[in-house]
Amino acid sequence: MAVALIFNGVGVTQAQYEQVLAEVNPDGKVAPGVLFHAAGPAADGWRVVEVWESQEALDKFVQDKLGAALQKAGISVHPEVFPVQNLRQA
Repeated sequence: MAVALIFNGVGVTQAQYEQVLAEVNPDGKVAPGVLFHAAGPAADGWRVVEVWESQEALDKFVQDKLGAALQKAGISVHPEVFPVQNLRQA
């Protein structure tokens, strides 16, 4: 089952986001298992919204790449993750 996550990175800057993105996806492609990725500024920092094909794919990415990249960038976030019941694409 697909899962969605929302990162509300309070105090996170665009530069920090781009640092992490370059580290986890140096070729500019989305990670295996990502169905959707969107990111942008929020009133209090930076926000990321993603949809993953499964919880397992998300967990593997966090363990293998994202966790270390976030730590290196000095980012501590606790994403909200929830099952996707409906996903529509244009």
